[in-house]
Amino acid sequence: MKKDKSVSSKAGEVPVRLTRARAAALSATGQLPPLKDVAQESQKHPQGANSERAVSDDTCLPRKKRAALEDVTNIYQAKKTKLTKPDQLNVSTEVPSVSFEDNAPSNLIGGQTSEPSAQPLISQAKAASQTDAAKKDSDSKLLNAPKDPDIPNIDADIEDPQLCSFYAADIYDNLRVAELSRRPHPNFMETVQRDITPGMRAILIDWLVEVSEQFNLQANTLYLTVYLIDWFLSKNSIEIKRLQLLGITCMLIASKYEEINANHIEDFCVMTDNTYTREEVLNMEIQVLKSSAYQLSAPTTKHFLRRFLRAAQASYQRPSVELEYLANYLAELTLMNYGFLNFFPSMIAASAVFLARWTLDQSRHPWNPTLEHYASYKASDLKATVLALQNLQLNSDDCPYPAIRTKYRQSKFHGVAVLSSPTLPETMF
Repeated sequence: MKKDKSVSSKAGEVPVRLTRARAAALSATGQLPPLKDVAQESQKHPQGANSERAVSDDTCLPRKKRAALEDVTNIYQAKKTKLTKPDQLNVSTEVPSVSFEDNAPSNLIGGQTSEPSAQPLISQAKAASQTDAAKKDSDSKLLNAPKDPDIPNIDADIEDPQLCSFYAADIYDNLRVAELSRRPHPNFMETVQRDITPGMRAILIDWLVEVSEQFNLQANTLYLTVYLIDWFLSKNSIEIKRLQLLGITCMLIASKYEEINANHIEDFCVMTDNTYTREEVLNMEIQVLKSSAYQLSAPTTKHFLRRFLRAAQASYQRPSVELEYLANYLAELTLMNYGFLNFFPSMIAASAVFLARWTLDQSRHPWNPTLEHYASYKASDLKATVLALQNLQLNSDDCPYPAIRTKYRQSKFHGVAVLSSPTLPETMF
């Protein structure tokens, strides 16, 4: 039989194929090989192996267990050596620094880099942040450093983003240039208009002041409204019956530009007792926008007044609210007077601050080096404007249009409209 053929007849000789049953039978008959040989055989096959399977002497070598992929240079070579002491391996315990300057990995030979170590990336980031901080400090020092030690820097508060302190000087330099190019003609009543007079213009603006109060509009809206009216009148002749239509249309455009929630067209039509329809207002709006070439951003007296008031209060321990209200009151008085178109908006704003300081305090000169530096006007440059503005304040011409005076007599404006200023001596200029 096949089973008999597969078993050798010699005692002590291990069969070619050995199973558990045959091993037990040979052990019982005394034909099992010595224990030393069995132990050697068992060392060839670990305990975790499947003993049910037949084992052959000429079988293939067992497959090596695949390790995880690591460094393929010196680490794999170190694993192939059968050294047991770590000091026999030429491996450095220090972590080599890698250079990130050339964006290329350095060659590791025996745990050492072939190139000298460079600054790590984190050190470079730290150095960059320190450089930015140093640049910011230098910019801050440059910004805060006044040219004259007696002139305070009103743009020193760079932490408040709403003040735009870093760009304030450049912004107002651009406004100075814009007030030259975007200026209405100061004599359009004599050269362009045939049916309206300066008095009619004053009546219209006086009414628009009341409308702005009823709609609770911003001061910027009122100034821009008057600017759009003068710009349109300096280029287009208009009939007197359409003058009020021009006024409400310009206020509609200005409220769209300045206000957060602009009033509807119907609201302005109601203010005219529905004298004009919605279609007439829309047609006039097209004409005004075309006349202004859709450039609605224009420097007005209000823009310069904010900065000059900030310069006027640079030496104050506390801001003077009364000074602000009085300067705004004097500046708004000029809106109704056609003659003030001969002066630049920046000059009117400087004169309003000059006269307001003189009205509240006659113990010192109202114009100081700080105001002269930021307004770019000397006291002598403002003489004609200040004297004309004082005539408006004292109502020397008996102006019959009370809207602005009534507005600034209210308690919320500290009643600054009732204040009057003494005569300005010639030594002030």
